Amino acid sequence: MPGGRLTSEDRQHIATGLAEGLGYAEIGRSLGRPASTIMREVTRNGGPDDYGANQAHEATRHRARRRKQAQPPAPPVSDGGHGRDPQAVREFTESFTTLLEQQGLPRMAARVLVCLYITDSGTLTAADLVQRLRVSPASVSHAVTFLEQQGIIRRERTPGERRERYVIDDEIWLRSTLAAVQMNEALVVASQRGAEILGVATPAGARFGSSAEFLLLVSEALQKAVEEYRQRLTARNAARE
Repeated sequence: MPGGRLTSEDRQHIATGLAEGLGYAEIGRSLGRPASTIMREVTRNGGPDDYGANQAHEATRHRARRRKQAQPPAPPVSDGGHGRDPQAVREFTESFTTLLEQQGLPRMAARVLVCLYITDSGTLTAADLVQRLRVSPASVSHAVTFLEQQGIIRRERTPGERRERYVIDDEIWLRSTLAAVQMNEALVVASQRGAEILGVATPAGARFGSSAEFLLLVSEALQKAVEEYRQRLTARNAARE
């Protein structure tokens, strides 16, 4: 099922695609999966040259059993309660983490992000994250560094406190979108340059030209959405005053 765990049939399909010389993106499209999911599956199971469907499926089952035995369920998040169902919170936490992972976010980065996301305060220390996620400090540090580089979270230190706190706020997707716009604009410029160098009248040049045209439309749409959101946010804040 698209979006769920890979089945034995999915892995057979991946193995066949690799044998035919298909790329991760093409295999992923045929399975309704992101290319990043296929890449991680192949990388952790021997790489493109040594990937075997049966071996990969058995190895995945073994890892799942080992994690289940080694890690007891994480305790429910307690942020004042608010009458929440702890089991429902746990299930949502796992499903949302899986969703972000399927979107291409590394597993540990997704876990750290969701742990912060569902916390009412929106702020936790490294020690908090280690305790809640039951992982090593190094794992938390690497995940935090990645998320900070993406502009998704930030570090803060309260005056008088020695420990840093990691913070997430209501503008998480705004900053993420702005970062995407910047990356997209860089692709527009590079594609336009490629069209010029290769010649707009050639097939390769025309391909770059079409790419630049589409990417420019995407950037304009994202910028429009950001501006509209900011206007709504300003109006909402003004209404509260």
